[in-house]
Amino acid sequence: MSGLLDSILGAPAWMVLGVVGLVVFAEDALFVGFVIPGETVAILGGVAAHRGHVSFAAVLAVVVAAAIVGDSVGYEVGKHAGPRLLTWRALDKHRARLDDAQDLLARRGGAAVFLGRWVAFFRAVMPALAGTARMPYPRFLAFNAAGGVVWGAVVVTAGYLAGASYAQVEKTLGRDGAFVALAVAVVALVVWRVRKHRAERQVERRAGRRGGPQADVSAPE
Repeated sequence: MSGLLDSILGAPAWMVLGVVGLVVFAEDALFVGFVIPGETVAILGGVAAHRGHVSFAAVLAVVVAAAIVGDSVGYEVGKHAGPRLLTWRALDKHRARLDDAQDLLARRGGAAVFLGRWVAFFRAVMPALAGTARMPYPRFLAFNAAGGVVWGAVVVTAGYLAGASYAQVEKTLGRDGAFVALAVAVVALVVWRVRKHRAERQVERRAGRRGGPQADVSAPE
């Protein structure tokens, strides 16, 4: 692992927690948070915990709290300014993905808030879209909290385990080889998740066409 990354992971615990919490919060709170690497930073927080620079429980608590609070802020942003945000010209190149997010929200309601947390673009815009659609906040909060807890636990634990794997590979292949192996593994995982999501989205679209009119997001699950 590079000296720069070692320096970042070796920063004081309060700084690591502060940066992780701020980035995760910003990704979820800002309607254009899809340009902020919240998931990557949360994973690095798990790696820092494995390396003993910060408590695993502290990283997990910060990530989960930042995710839930950030989503709630994003919901309020959408509730009060959503229609205006959707007309931004800066979003034109993302219009197809915004339509996909709105379609998922219309068909799945609260479940879309939970499912959206696992895709970077949806994670950034789904809270604001739910606010724009006037989804009842208690319902939004329930799915938001569930998604924040599960997502936070998965990504922080993945980072912790990646740190453990890195340490083992480093002994076998050397520092440079370990870094390359880790990079290849991460890229492979990202490609697999993107392809899996696209396949699932195509299935959902076909099911939606067969299912007739879209459901109201305020209807009970």
